[in-house]
Amino acid sequence: MKTSKEYKASLKKMRPNIYKFGELIKDVTTHPYTKRTVEGHGQIFDAAMKDEYKDILTTESGLTGDKVIRYLSIIKNAEDMIANVRMKRLMFNLTGTCTGGRCAGFNALNAMWAATYDIDNEHKTDYHQRLKDWLKDAQKRDITLSGALTDPKGDRSKPASLQEDPDMNLHVVEKKDDGIVVRGAKVMICGIAAANEIFIMPGTGYRDGEEDFAISFVIPRDIDNLTIIETRHPSDNRETEEGYDNPVNIGGITQAYLLFDDVFIPNERVFMNGEIKYSLKAVMNFIAPYRAAIGGCVAGQGDLMIGASILMARANGLSEKVFRDKINKMIINNETTFGMGVAASALGRKHASGVWVPNHLIANVNKVHVATLPYDTKRIAQDIGGGIVETGCIPSCKDINNPQYGELLKKYLKANCSGETRVKIARLIEWLTIGAGVPGCMHGGGSADGAKIVINAKSDLNHYADLASRLADIKEKIVVEKKKKK
Repeated sequence: MKTSKEYKASLKKMRPNIYKFGELIKDVTTHPYTKRTVEGHGQIFDAAMKDEYKDILTTESGLTGDKVIRYLSIIKNAEDMIANVRMKRLMFNLTGTCTGGRCAGFNALNAMWAATYDIDNEHKTDYHQRLKDWLKDAQKRDITLSGALTDPKGDRSKPASLQEDPDMNLHVVEKKDDGIVVRGAKVMICGIAAANEIFIMPGTGYRDGEEDFAISFVIPRDIDNLTIIETRHPSDNRETEEGYDNPVNIGGITQAYLLFDDVFIPNERVFMNGEIKYSLKAVMNFIAPYRAAIGGCVAGQGDLMIGASILMARANGLSEKVFRDKINKMIINNETTFGMGVAASALGRKHASGVWVPNHLIANVNKVHVATLPYDTKRIAQDIGGGIVETGCIPSCKDINNPQYGELLKKYLKANCSGETRVKIARLIEWLTIGAGVPGCMHGGGSADGAKIVINAKSDLNHYADLASRLADIKEKIVVEKKKKK
């Protein structure tokens, strides 16, 4: 297993292909726009070496028997999946932000472990063995693996095959004896700057005639003909600032557009190529563990908001007992999403391939809560923090340390602690509530409306009615006729 130093060295060796604001980022480990996300992901490597975290962050490889980072493992049982939920909470506790350059890739790997097994059984392909061979090598190299599902889509009212421009969904443009050539894009993909490789998934289910869109493969982040554009982000200005305007121990967050301009993928890295029947199944395999584990992720963020709120109350000279009801509400929000993630994990099932699939219904109910409860926690943190937090009316670190008037600013920022300490707490709450801590709650892992569609599909309303009928001793079949459309 790598150290954080070795991890950063592996990124330095990669071909520069990431741009932001029109500038080619030559070294993601040092450039102001990307170094914070690299630092955040680097903390995973350091934490995995510590006795207090190793049971959560590491596990035994089912392929080699060696100890590996959990992000490069197959989830074999409920205990593994619960460890995944705990790991997401821990990483937010340690880094203060999203480490999406690992979690989405972890889910993609497990999703395709099941999908390749099923495809091989029906079509006598060798995708599953390819995936095993690749994973064994990835574990040996201890890579950071991001994941990418979302296509541009184009006109949402039309399927992929009816788009005016076929590039709106990533697709195969040429098949060769030794691989495929793909064109299109994946968009809004998290943590790419911190990744060594990217696991590509189909973006949705596809139908007859859309075989070229039903693809899955894994690529080095610096593969030829791939251009990556980092998005402008609400935290951009703060990411480049020094001092306590930018909380020093927090990792950064990056999201990117991946532009594929006839990228060649060798066969040994292709895990789906035209098997439309399994494209939606692969996506469903992905969202179950993702939507379960994200409950731990937002709980980890909520833990920090609780802690920062308590610190701000104390900094203002107030006991946290004054805000105990509000803090209790924050704790309830946290444990609701975390607990539902654990429940979805525990009530899952084992796929024939050996991978554990969380309970779809509970995982998607959790996603709906994830799209609401963290915002309530953020609101309460702002409420407790007061105007210095919610309005953002804080002088900059440079002004506070200005030799001409800085001491006066420190004097008037002081309360039950020094002015500098109070500002550090305020900036942390600001980061967590209106900064880069926000993305991912509403749409991370898909939208709440998308989750509700799965909830509808996984809920048998007749089952509920039958339970009530038995208790009330109702034998009559009650049928409601469907109204005919005029």
